[in-house]
Amino acid sequence: MSELGNKAEQAKGKMKEAAGDITDDDSLRHEGKADHASGTAKEKVGDVKDKAEDAIDSVKDKLTGDR
Repeated sequence: MSELGNKAEQAKGKMKEAAGDITDDDSLRHEGKADHASGTAKEKVGDVKDKAEDAIDSVKDKLTGDR
């Protein structure tokens, strides 16, 4: 999922949480928290993946002499 998709999932979760608060619906509130947490986790995984790819590229460049 793209970074934008992760942000959208987080926003959707926040909206569900707010709707759950307004309607006093614990199920909707918990579902919103889960959606928000899922979007946050996916974003963190994407960040780690990007950093790992950058580190691998850096090592490749050093080994091949490219800079």
